Order: sequence, then C-alpha cells, then structure tokens
Amino acid sequence: MKELATRYDPKTVEDRWYSRWESRGYFAACPRPGAEPYVIVIPPPNITGILTMGHVLNATLQDILVRWKRMEGREVLWLPGTDHAGIATQNVVEKELAKAGTKRGMLGREEFLKRVWDWKERYGGTIIRQLKKLGCSCDWSRERFTMDDGLSRAVREVFVRLHEKGLVYRGRYIINWCPRCHTALSDEEVEHEEHDGHLWHIRYPLKDGNGHVTVATTRPETLLGDTAVAVNPSDARYRLLVGKTLVVPSVRREIPVIADEFVDPKFGTGAVKVTPAHDPNDFQMGLRHDLPQVAVMDGNAAMTEEAGPEYEGMDRFECREALLDALQKMKLLDKIEKHRHAVGHCYRCRTVIEPYLSPQWFVKMKPLAEPALRAVLEGNVAFCPERWVKVYQHWMENIRDWCISRQLWWGHRIPVWYCAGCGETVVARETPASCPRCDGTNLAQDEDVLDTWFSSWLWPFSTLGWPDRTEDLRRFYPTSTLVTGPDIIFFWVARMIMAGIEFTGEVPFGRVFFTGIIRDMQGRKMSKSLGNSPDPLDVISRYGADALRFTIARLSPVGQDVHYADESCELGRNFANKIWNASRFLLLNLDGDDATGGDAAAPTMDDRFILSRLHRAIRDVTAALEAFRFNEAAERLYDFFWNDYCDRYIESAKGRLQAKTGPGARRARAVLLRCLETFLRLLSPFMPFLSEEIWQMLPNRDGESVTRCAWPAPDPSLIDPALERQVDLRFEAVRAVRNLRKEHGVAAGTAVEVVVKPASSDEAAALEEGREVCEALMRARAMRIDPRFAPPRTMPAAPLSSGTIVYVDLSEILDPAAERSRIAREIEGIDRELAKVDRELANEAFVAKAPPKVVEMRRNKREALAARRLKVMKGLETP
Repeated sequence: MKELATRYDPKTVEDRWYSRWESRGYFAACPRPGAEPYVIVIPPPNITGILTMGHVLNATLQDILVRWKRMEGREVLWLPGTDHAGIATQNVVEKELAKAGTKRGMLGREEFLKRVWDWKERYGGTIIRQLKKLGCSCDWSRERFTMDDGLSRAVREVFVRLHEKGLVYRGRYIINWCPRCHTALSDEEVEHEEHDGHLWHIRYPLKDGNGHVTVATTRPETLLGDTAVAVNPSDARYRLLVGKTLVVPSVRREIPVIADEFVDPKFGTGAVKVTPAHDPNDFQMGLRHDLPQVAVMDGNAAMTEEAGPEYEGMDRFECREALLDALQKMKLLDKIEKHRHAVGHCYRCRTVIEPYLSPQWFVKMKPLAEPALRAVLEGNVAFCPERWVKVYQHWMENIRDWCISRQLWWGHRIPVWYCAGCGETVVARETPASCPRCDGTNLAQDEDVLDTWFSSWLWPFSTLGWPDRTEDLRRFYPTSTLVTGPDIIFFWVARMIMAGIEFTGEVPFGRVFFTGIIRDMQGRKMSKSLGNSPDPLDVISRYGADALRFTIARLSPVGQDVHYADESCELGRNFANKIWNASRFLLLNLDGDDATGGDAAAPTMDDRFILSRLHRAIRDVTAALEAFRFNEAAERLYDFFWNDYCDRYIESAKGRLQAKTGPGARRARAVLLRCLETFLRLLSPFMPFLSEEIWQMLPNRDGESVTRCAWPAPDPSLIDPALERQVDLRFEAVRAVRNLRKEHGVAAGTAVEVVVKPASSDEAAALEEGREVCEALMRARAMRIDPRFAPPRTMPAAPLSSGTIVYVDLSEILDPAAERSRIAREIEGIDRELAKVDRELANEAFVAKAPPKVVEMRRNKREALAARRLKVMKGLETP
C-alpha cells in the first residue's frame, strides 16, 4: 500500500500534476458522443498584465465551473486568450523606448509596430503562465489573441458590415481626449472622481459699456474659446439682455447673449459661458445657434494661437493661473467659491481628460441596443445576481454613439482608405488595389486604429472562426456562461450581446455571473497605487494554489464583494492539511485491505450517518454550483469533511479500527474509503492538485485521474434526516462534555462521570445506542442516562439544543477554592477584552470610518464576551 508523506507540500505536487494533465490532453475540448457542450470564453487579460487578485477570483470561479462540468460528462471548452490592449501596450513600449533615449515618432510607424510585436512575443504570455500556476484548465491549444489573423479579419468584416448599414460614420464632434496618451476615449473609458475645486465668477462686460454679465465656471482657461453666453429664456433676470453683445475678457472677442432651454437658472449665476470646441453640451448648443467653434487647446492640452499671444504655448493649468491673475488685475474676477465636482480622468494613465473637437469614427448604438435590451429583459440572457439587469437597462436606454477611433499606432487599423486623386473614401475588407471611383492607385489608409473593445465585443464568436461557418462555431456557439466583473458590464458584456445578435442572430451566452470586487479587510478596492494588492504568485508560494483557490471560493458570496487578506489563506491551507492527514490516517489503517467491504459487518448507526451526510453534501454542493453559490459549495465541503468525516466518523470508528481484523474493522475501512473517494471527486474542482495526489494513492480507484472521474450523484434513499438528528444529538452531548472539561480545567487523561437527562425517550434511545462511542469520546468512566436525575447545585451542566441536559460530576476532581480562583481570573481576562472592545465602539471616528463588516464583528464579539461572562459568573455563585 502506498503511503502519503507525513506533511503536504504543495510545491512538490502542483507543477508535476499540471504538466501531466496538460500533456495528456485532459483540458482539450474533445467530442463526446451525445455530450452537450459547455462553453466559457475567458475574459481576455491584457498582454501587459500580470496576475492580480481580481484575476484569481475570476479565473478560479471559471475553473471550478469547467472542471465540474467535465466531470458531469459535458463536452467542455474553456477558451483562453489575451487582449492586445491598445493604449496600455503602446504606453509600456514607449516607456521602454524612452529608457533607450528614443521615441516612437523617431522610429516611424512600421518600426515601432515591429518593436511592439517583439515585446508581445517576449512578455505577452506572462499572465498565461501565471494562470497555469493557479491550475486553470483552459484548452490552451485554442489560445487566441485579439490581433491574430482570424480575429483581425473578423474586425474588418464587422466594420464594413456596419458601414454598409449606415451604422458607422465619421464626424467632427467633441470627444474625450487624453493629452498624455494622445487619443480619443469613449465615455466608458473616462473615470470620474470627486475633486474639491472652485467655481470662479467672471464678469463679461457689455460692449456698450452699460454693465456686465457674471458667469460661473470651473474651467476658466476655456473662456478664451467662448463664442456666446447663454441664459434660460424663462429667467427674468436676463430677459432684456438676450441679443446683447458681450466682450470676452483678455481676447476681446465680441459674443452674443443667447437664450437656450439647456441652461439651469439655479446653477451659479444662471448665465453660462458657451465654448463649442471644448465642451460636449456647448457643442450641441453651438449647433443649435450656429456659433463658431474656436479651439484654444491642441492635442497636448497646450494653448493655441487662438488663445492669444499671452497664453499661446502654455499648458492648460498654467494658463488657468495666468488668466485668473490677469482677470484679478482687470477687476473682472467677481468671487471664488469652493466647489466639489466630478472630474474625468483617463482610465489608463489617470490624466485629466479634455473635451476636444476632433474628427472621429463612431458607431450608431441605438439600433444595436434595442434587441440586446430585449434579450435580457425577456430572459434569453440571465444575469446573476439579477440586480444587474437594472444597471444594464439604464445603460442601454441611455446609450450614446460609440467613438471607436483611437489616435494610436498599436491596434486594428481602421479599414478605410482615402483617394488622393478624387477624394473618395473607400471602406474595404482588404487593401484596395485602386480607387473604385477614379481607378487611381494613390490611396492612403486612415491613420487611426480601432478602440480595443471593438475586437473584444466579437470575442465569443470571432474566436470560433466567424465570419466563416466553422464546425467550432456550429458546435460551441452560443457559449454557455460568462463569468466577469460588474465593472465592465457596459464596456464588454452589453457590447458582446449587441454584437452577437447583430452578426450571428443569436445571443453570445445564456447566463452571466457577475463576481464581486475584491477588496482588502478595510473595504478598499485592491490596487497597486494603494499598495494593498498582494502578488498572487507570492501567495501561491506561501500557501499553495489549492489553498488560495479554496479560500477565494469560500469568501465569494453571490452579489457581494470579497474581503481578502493573505492570512485568509490559512483557512485553505489548514483545510488542505486536514484532508492530507485524514487521508494518511486512512491509508495507514487499510494495512493491505482493499476496503471493498467484503465479509464486513452490517452498517452501524455511525456508518449510516456518514453516508447520509455524504449524499446530502453531494446534493447541496451540486445545487450550490448550479446557482453560482461558490461560497456555499465550499462551506458545505468544509463542513462535511472537517466536522462530519473527521471529528465525528473517524473518531467514532477508531474503536473498530483498533481491532485491525474482523467484520467491524472491515466495514469501517470500507465506509471511510468510500466517503474519501467520493469527497475527493467533489473537492477536485476546488482543490485539483491535492485531490489528485491523494486520489492516486487510493486502492481500487476507477480511472487514471480524479479529473476524469464522474461527478457524484446523490442517492436520496441514503439521506436519513431522523438518523442524522439522533447522531447529531450524541455529538452535541460529546461537545458539551468536552467544553465543560475545558472550562473547569480537567486534565485530558482524567476520566469523569457523566449523567445525561434526556428530553424524550427517543433521545434516550439514541444516546443508549451510541453509549460506547460517547463514553470514549467524552473520556467518561460511565455515561448514565437518567430522565429523572436531580442534580446537586454544584454539578456543572450544559443544556443541549433539544432540551436534553448533560452533567459532569467533578466533585471528586476539583478543589472548590482553586476552582473559584480560576473562575475569578477568567472573569478578569474577559473584563479586559470587554473594555478594549467598548473603547473601540465608543470611538465615533472608528464606527464612522471602519467598514460596516468590521464594526459588526466588534459588536458580535462584545455580545459573545458578555454572554461568556454571564456564564462564568454562575460558577462563582455556587457555594
């Protein structure tokens, strides 16, 4: 019989088993006769990325699902890949170039792109290798990249189709511009943060010299591009000024006072400056009133010639300070108010974005959004948790056109060419040889690339060969489940649904599970900038991949964020050690027995109990996984193995096992092995490495790997609630005696007298049947069952949940004076702990700023301490 090592060492196990699984093709999507496909596409991580705790959460939950479905007999495809991450990757490579003293402009487009591809080949696979360290069982033979040939072809096909339908257009509009990345950003790529700023009240003199209009603004530097001041037509304060001419301070530009319903009379002074080239709302107002568009900032957010000679070339914020100083000197700065407002930042580099007038490519989204919204509202795509449907609905009902062009070099080049001869715009799937209008060959491709999300929204079907009708597309599309974070519900989820319906006629997936956001124990979102995001590879090195996986699953309630600290992984590591030690105990006790149960005794009450609990666990774990309740599945596994299998069944079976031979010992070994083998199959999706290592040591195992075994099916006939209640009562009594022994300092080797006063004859019978086990586990000389027992006042007692009371006779063991002294010391310790918790809860700052979960934990701790104190005090009341 093989023997497990004395302790579990993940480092010696994990790499060995992963390479074996991969080399044997266990993760490949293999056709199985009659098997229904189960497909998940991985949210493609950026090629610039390294594994984060957010990736660990998302990937672990996906891997649990696909490993479980493989064991259920489904034809599983977990399709991996990476995203080219336009802005992020270009920024990384530009930083590398800067270290070498060069810039992309010095290299030229072709050479720069060659450098990016070289960088991708060197570093782009880092996160894939890290996902393998976590144990992810993707079909790596199908790994895709958003800029590989097949996906690039799909991107061009989609652009052309949308253009042919009139859904892609080019126009000069206000867009979000990042002066650092030098590119347009979609609304969803702008992250708004609350800032403490100012509201400057600036006087605009009337041209005729008869007064002024005061305007309030948060961006005074854009004043240099003003082409009107607007008021609400219903605002009586300004009714007589509509049509008058004002003079813009500093640049002396003459501008009209106009009336527009958009103006909020309650904001600021009720009069607003209108800068059509630098504000999206002003841009629309300018179109309504035919106002000029004066651009006073360039793509670097530096002031242009239009800003005037005093400010030309200045940075926008430098210009702000200089202009405010000039306005102060001209006595045109009326007042300054503190003002808290949202400021947009680039999601990549955190630079404050600038509304910028620029020619860009857009997609009309409303025609695409309507069927995608219906698909979710009608249940064709189910969201879990359901509350995200409302968020999705709000986005889709308020959708705006999508700016898809980016002023980058790395990405999918827009498939549009301009003819130098006749000015024709040519949209084509492949590079045209000549102009279809004039037959000229002097064609220049559009310099811009497409938004990274333009390839990502095609991910579920482009990765399967679309636009060709491939066998993979027929077999694996639509996919089954998407697991992703709620922070990209519009970036990615909504767009994939739109694209799936538009280009394939089907929704891309049937169910979407939104994970929580992973946070630290203070409730802060994990991020590199806060320094609160641990390196998962360090965690794996310390605790093992299985410990991390199990911990993450256990901490992931549906619809709630995950609060994580590295110390949390001690739970997973301790569980792994418990499983290892219990398995080692069993294997040592098999002693050559194949544990088939042949020539064994009839099942005891304990045997039937553990089999009932096993099949209840199978039922509960399966139901939890079906509902994405990963934490409940993990808790159920933990509870069954730790409490039922180890603390109850193994302990109760030790007496029979000591006999070594005989029918009772054979029955105990057979039940122990049966439960362990079944449990390892249930555990395998959560802790695959540990499960495999132990499973390979079992006798009579069926198959070459636990990952290839069938998922256990519950047998309802073996689930016996009445029997479970009886055995639960016995172990509750054992626990009560152990607690009383501990509370009163009774040495482990000292035998005690136990008396049980049962609440009913059924409970008396259940305790009587388990008398031998109870006495052994209680370390009792005898356990007397007496429904009429009248205990002396000094006898320690513990009531059970059913009403049965357990007594321990310590009269011949304990010295009353020493016992009273021990109790007094214990009360002193409790009082110190209570005082500490009370100080925290009395601290208003702590209660206001600490996460609600932490405050609740403190209150629960106080309640438990108070209850404990009350219980201990009763010991002092005895004579």
